[in-house]
Amino acid sequence: MAEVGAPIIAGNTPLEFTNSFLNSRRLVRAQKNPMDKCTIISIYPREINEVKHTIEPGHFHIEAGTFENPSILIVGSSSWFKDIDVAQPMIEIPNSSIQIAESIIKDYAGSLLGVTPDVGPGLFFVLGEYKILDIKMKYKNELDRANEKQIRWYQILVRLADSLWARSNGNPLVISDDARLAARSLHQNDKPWLKDFAAIQRVPCRFCGNLRDPAFPICAACKAIEPTHPLAKEIKFAI
Repeated sequence: MAEVGAPIIAGNTPLEFTNSFLNSRRLVRAQKNPMDKCTIISIYPREINEVKHTIEPGHFHIEAGTFENPSILIVGSSSWFKDIDVAQPMIEIPNSSIQIAESIIKDYAGSLLGVTPDVGPGLFFVLGEYKILDIKMKYKNELDRANEKQIRWYQILVRLADSLWARSNGNPLVISDDARLAARSLHQNDKPWLKDFAAIQRVPCRFCGNLRDPAFPICAACKAIEPTHPLAKEIKFAI
């Protein structure tokens, strides 16, 4: 029986109960099945940190991966604790590794823009504990499907970014990091919203209040001419 309040290792992450009331209660621990393991595979090139506050272990870290070099995380069962009565011990209710793996993927992917059941980051899980080499050999078809799913998602993100860029008159704040990642992954490096905008300081237009690029004399929103711009006097319009 595990000591209450002692660190518990899951996915190489030490966890502790931080609730003092919970630490003071006696727990009835369930017997864990050592064979209850799942392997989460990621070809998504960003690290994932998913936290489930109502279960323990509840912290899950997945390294960034690629199609050529996927990352993996082995997960086992996690538990929540049923409180029957303050005078009675709390009973551990385990959730299987399948439930945990499915929850990690769905909760993370469901929070991202443009994700549907057939479109999203390249994440999936398989039953059992495997190494990366085993995944590449045994689950090549699943890796191919995850890659196709991720490419479709990238294409949607790029189209959305193009639309937002046009509607916002080139405001870099509307472009997400995932959209920039998608464009680079699809080798569409000619997108204007991929430029480094750190040096561009946008200022409010004195006539309409929208942010404009001070390098240009005409506001893209209201078409007013900024009189202090060096090129303002050279602008001529056809009658």
